[in-house]
Amino acid sequence: MVNSVTNLGRSGVYDWMVQRVSAYVLALYTLFLLGFMLTTDVNYESWSALFGQTWFRIFSLMTLISLGAHAWVGLWTVTTDYIKATALRFLVQAACGAVMFVYVVWGIKILWGL
Repeated sequence: MVNSVTNLGRSGVYDWMVQRVSAYVLALYTLFLLGFMLTTDVNYESWSALFGQTWFRIFSLMTLISLGAHAWVGLWTVTTDYIKATALRFLVQAACGAVMFVYVVWGIKILWGL
């Protein structure tokens, strides 16, 4: 059994729930955007109007956070399964975590125009 301080929930059940809930959020967002693109003449005005609505920005923020959590649990699982050296595994997980953190912060900056 691998004990690591880098997992998200310190519990397999909690990590499983994070994966499932985040997968549903990502699927709903994908289906919504697919439906929007199929039913709307997508141009700058319609895209700007969609992202100008607060509910959609919140939905996008929830999706962005879900993407980060989903990716973290997946990468943690892969690295603990395939990288047995503790120091190397920690370095890879730290690098992945740093990149995901930058992407989430960058996404929030883009989304909310901060």
